[in-house]
Amino acid sequence: MIEKTPPDRASNLLAVLLILATLLLWEASVHLTGTPVYLLPAPSRVLWTLARQPLYYLQASGVTLLEAFAGLLLGAMFGMGLAILLNLAPRLERGMMSLAILIKSTPLAAIAPLLTIWFGFGMLPKVIITALLTFFPTLVNVLVGFQSAERELIDLMHVHRATRWQVLRHLKLYLALPYLFAALRVVAPLSLVGAVVAEWSGASGGLGRIMWLAYANLNLPAMFAAIFILSACGMIAYLLIVAIEQRLLRWR
Repeated sequence: MIEKTPPDRASNLLAVLLILATLLLWEASVHLTGTPVYLLPAPSRVLWTLARQPLYYLQASGVTLLEAFAGLLLGAMFGMGLAILLNLAPRLERGMMSLAILIKSTPLAAIAPLLTIWFGFGMLPKVIITALLTFFPTLVNVLVGFQSAERELIDLMHVHRATRWQVLRHLKLYLALPYLFAALRVVAPLSLVGAVVAEWSGASGGLGRIMWLAYANLNLPAMFAAIFILSACGMIAYLLIVAIEQRLLRWR
């Protein structure tokens, strides 16, 4: 009897094969066209750059990951807290959502230099930028999750004299969890981008600083090495959120 490959294993294998095929096509294209390294380095050159300075890139990755995680945690907590407040006090929703949209519409690339001037080159400006980038999707998704509660279920809880907080706790929060994880799938990789963009405006460490220095010196292998690490971390963050979701929301 032939044993079939599980769907998850087959999907993972297909993803790995697609990534390897893309890298091989990239490698062949660079060599066949004779593209200079200062325009587009081959993947083998990028991997060689990583292998030559592993501790340098590992330390920079640790700085960026810490900034991204802190900003993601702060942004998600703030977004969910604001969603709970707006659910308990619906009259505030129009004003608070207008303010949230205004913050979301402001280019973060323009705010980052100001935060660097105000708070220095440390971690705080990067955490703030990442939090600003991640809180709005969390806020919107959790609000939609709260609004997904059917009116009949809410009326049933009111018949049993449930307070507004009890309805939120025992019904709406339960229904909002899938929406929260849907937002986290998006903002977890996005938090890394926010941290790197903030590092471009001034930082003493991190992948963003490596990318900026590499760009200034036209050292594209070093820049692509940082991009490779950033992409890998974003993929791992997404898969980690999916794994946590599957473990916590087994009832779906």
